[in-house]
Amino acid sequence: MIRIIADTTCALPREITTKLGIPILPQIIIFGEKSFRDDTELTTELFLKKLRDSAVLPKTAAPSPALYTPIFREILDRGDIPFVLCPSADVSGTLRSAEVAAQDFPGAGIRVLDTRTVAGTLGATVLLADRWAKQDVPMDELLSRLENLRIQQRTYFVVDTLEYLHKGGRIGGAKRLVGEMLQVKPILRLLDGRVEAYEQQRTRARALARLQELVTGECPKGDGSFFCVMQADAEDTAKQLAEGFKTRMDIQEVPIYELPPAIVTHGGPGTLAVGFFAQPVLY
Repeated sequence: MIRIIADTTCALPREITTKLGIPILPQIIIFGEKSFRDDTELTTELFLKKLRDSAVLPKTAAPSPALYTPIFREILDRGDIPFVLCPSADVSGTLRSAEVAAQDFPGAGIRVLDTRTVAGTLGATVLLADRWAKQDVPMDELLSRLENLRIQQRTYFVVDTLEYLHKGGRIGGAKRLVGEMLQVKPILRLLDGRVEAYEQQRTRARALARLQELVTGECPKGDGSFFCVMQADAEDTAKQLAEGFKTRMDIQEVPIYELPPAIVTHGGPGTLAVGFFAQPVLY
């Protein structure tokens, strides 16, 4: 059987991944000389406190190849095939770490995939891949389905400031906005795995209203879109967005995921995001 492996950038709550038996690797958060795993040593709440108290922006690092090795070995010893779903290689070094670790098992058939996304849509991809793997969908078919998800995924987000993305070097095509836009509320998106500027609004309220317009225009109605809301230190607003989207999009449940420290490092406190697939998932 194929066994799906992910990491904390998928933003899935621990109780879900534990129940499903999906191994989750940590990202590493570095404050000065101290480093923390963001799965067992640093919650988002504690991270936000340390972030506000820190004079410098923390750094992030992908899980080391050595963290993958025992997971690969355990899965292979059971006769199963490890399949790692990684966040976009343009925003994380996780893909490279998993590939390096896989080289220690030549001929084992370990698969590593760049999903070209992160956070909620990565989480949805992980859940769907795990479902299909447990249904014994063959590897070629599984790869085909995941490629379709990669094409259809959409993520839009609003940050309070571009300061964190700018300092962390994760802005990509939005660099042209730095300086003149630091005082406005930008709407950004993931485009082929890279953070790109979409447009700007003068206030947070206008940015969130525009976000809802964009999503309503692109997201198919019904639960097949795997719609989700993501937040960092903005839980109340996230709940309001989720309730509004339930009505607009005829969705029964909208999960709200807390963004993990590795993502909040670059988005900053107050980040709100939505993720979905532009075509319903029919499998």
